[in-house]
Amino acid sequence: MEDNIIKEGKYRYMEIGEGTPIIILHGLMGGLSNFQGVTDFFPKKGYKVLVPELPIYDMPMLKTNVKQFAKFLEGFIEFKGLNDVILLGNSLGGHIGLLHTKMYPEMVKALVITGSSGLYESAMGDGYPRRGDYEFIKKKAEAVFYDPAVATKEIVDEVFATVNDRNKIIKTLAIAKSAIRHNMANDLPTMETPTCIIWGEDDNVTPPDVANLFHELLPDSDLFWIEKCGHAPMMEHPIEFNNILDSWLEKRGF
Repeated sequence: MEDNIIKEGKYRYMEIGEGTPIIILHGLMGGLSNFQGVTDFFPKKGYKVLVPELPIYDMPMLKTNVKQFAKFLEGFIEFKGLNDVILLGNSLGGHIGLLHTKMYPEMVKALVITGSSGLYESAMGDGYPRRGDYEFIKKKAEAVFYDPAVATKEIVDEVFATVNDRNKIIKTLAIAKSAIRHNMANDLPTMETPTCIIWGEDDNVTPPDVANLFHELLPDSDLFWIEKCGHAPMMEHPIEFNNILDSWLEKRGF
């Protein structure tokens, strides 16, 4: 995936296909590979898929917060000259998508959230007291998915490296605090953007109740469940995830 990364100005991103833009927003440990099922599928359906690298660990401390990431996203959309975008966010990426949509509703045609933070923040982790312990981190990473085998060595290594990087840990905690400050419960009822909510029935990072609450609070939302699935449906069940999203986009005329 690294080979496809375009560097332009201050942005690093992947761009595949032509058509209506779908912008994918990754989570804290997202990497860019989590969405390969999506980036392979939607360009063939007439969408331009963009995956910007979010500057989660690259901003000055004062700017390490959800609101600044939403502004960064707006800068990227303007830089690319896009409008009527579809935002697709997982975990922290969902929260960034929600806040961006609240701040710049005219830019966003539709929003897709999966395992999103924004209402329930234990998603961000409670610190990592045993960060030097690889087996402990491996179990933590496996717990994110329904099938622990999804947590490949590559994923566990990425998490392990992150939690052992003091700078990244400090920023992760800053983001967690900002996510709590930017709880969206009061904003969601005023957000009219059509929203597709796709959730794993066995998500124990952002439990199913969170999905139900998003659905209840967002006026124009549809909620879809994926069985035997944890916090990252697009990674755990890419085919089912794509089919749900594809038929929702078609039904809504996007």
